[in-house]
Amino acid sequence: MKRLHLPPQIVRLVLLTIGIVGSYLVARYFLTPPSFGEYGWYRGSALAELASRDQVYAGTKACDECHSEEYQKLLGNSHKTLSCEGCHGPSKAHADNPDVKPEILNYSHCVRCHEANPSRPKWHKQIVARDHYTGDRCTECHLPHQPSEAP
Repeated sequence: MKRLHLPPQIVRLVLLTIGIVGSYLVARYFLTPPSFGEYGWYRGSALAELASRDQVYAGTKACDECHSEEYQKLLGNSHKTLSCEGCHGPSKAHADNPDVKPEILNYSHCVRCHEANPSRPKWHKQIVARDHYTGDRCTECHLPHQPSEAP
């Protein structure tokens, strides 16, 4: 029987492939957390870590308790699907203590949704921010709770 003779390039390529795959498997063994895969492609212990964090969002119902007039205005326009905290930021501290003021709406909050982007539908109002307005606040000209009306 004749012995198989492989070219040296093939031998090196096979050894390199074995080295790469072996390195990957060793790294995967040591770097994958033990709870990974408990809930599919997810680290199971992450649920307990997330639950232990301090709550920072109050929710729309908490806003409606004190600011029902503004909330009702919001429900009647194109921003009705937005959460109050989507623009004003986390407001749990404000809901617990009204003396703590929530974040004030600023220019960057509006631009993240209304900056011109070809992937957005045509009916969604879009602007090129640097051409539209160079001031600090969109609220100087627009009412976010009633966007179709000017102040």
